[in-house]
Amino acid sequence: MTERNIRVQPIDRGAVEDETVEIVERKGVGHPDSICDGVAEHVSEALAQAYLDRVGKVLHYNTDETQLVAGTAAPAFGGGEVIEPVYLLVVGRATKHYVDETGTEHHIPVDAIALEAARDYLRETLPALDLETDIVVDVRLGEGSGDLQEVFGEDERHVPEANDTSFGVGHAPLTETEELVLETERHLNGPYHAEHPAIGQDVKVMGKREGDHIDLTVAVALVDRHVPDIDAYEAEIEGVRETVAALADDHTDRDVTVHVNTADDYEEGSVYLTVTGTSAEQGDDGSVGRGNRANGLITPNRSMSMEATSGKNPVNHIGKIYNLLSTQIAESVVDDVEGIRDLRVRLLSQIGRPIDQPHVADVHVVTDEGVAIADIEADVREIVDAELADVTSITQRVIDGELTTF
Repeated sequence: MTERNIRVQPIDRGAVEDETVEIVERKGVGHPDSICDGVAEHVSEALAQAYLDRVGKVLHYNTDETQLVAGTAAPAFGGGEVIEPVYLLVVGRATKHYVDETGTEHHIPVDAIALEAARDYLRETLPALDLETDIVVDVRLGEGSGDLQEVFGEDERHVPEANDTSFGVGHAPLTETEELVLETERHLNGPYHAEHPAIGQDVKVMGKREGDHIDLTVAVALVDRHVPDIDAYEAEIEGVRETVAALADDHTDRDVTVHVNTADDYEEGSVYLTVTGTSAEQGDDGSVGRGNRANGLITPNRSMSMEATSGKNPVNHIGKIYNLLSTQIAESVVDDVEGIRDLRVRLLSQIGRPIDQPHVADVHVVTDEGVAIADIEADVREIVDAELADVTSITQRVIDGELTTF
């Protein structure tokens, strides 16, 4: 095997923790963009598994163009209604017919598989959304490009060839602000929601660190059937604020100010009340790839890939594999190599080239004081090389739902 093109060098900036201003965002699972990400990825997993079950390998497909058109709703304390349903279009490409090596022709019902997977995801993720009345789910999956199917379908090749010339970016470790933004949304949509059903899944968290002070601006959609009046609404919002403030105390010694639903006007009765727990019911459209990056965050202080990770096939689509792998590499290096404060990994592919042989694996490092790049370079190279050699393990972990893409 040829030697991989791995570069290790100082980063072109200081550590993000040392910057005066840091901005971090996370769109929760009920945000319209995240709904599209989640549906696209769940459909992707279902198609991959169906191909494995029916023909023994994953065939060419992508569902990363899924779109959401917002509906119209009339929320009201105690319970309102959806006037015009949300429209969700699962769109992409998928192999529908396949002839195996014995000459047997297989017909794969990709539209039906996608429709069932999309509905299952919505049912599990948005419990206040009535699938019968509140949303229309449509599927339009065309056949894939012949050229890309040929690149995709190298039967005898152990390591697939890249289907595109593209790149992925990952970084580690997370800053305190990044950790806090990520954990705030996950907590509100996890343990906190389980005890407070009034909290909808459309939770958006924006973190701003200025010096040593962090402001968290949290937008939380409340479900109207669980909120009888404005006093109950105000109590729910205060409960969220107190919970996030307590969570912040567990994650940082910095001063943290928590703001919740800052656009509310109690005197005018204008509050963030929804029927379904998501702003998708009322004028907020969504698309795959417009929200969180593969590590679950939007981080303008960091380098980021604009590729939509969700919905892409997990076999050779660089927009998925290299974004997940670069994040995994960054985390592995930081966990195993001492003396690193900040690390960025950029993996660039070349179409038709084996995915374990990137055009370049570019690693940028901020070291602790007194630690030189030369002191750690060999260890970093060894980890990057080992992770690239095991790149195909990403595929099965994605199909099994072990890795999140947004």
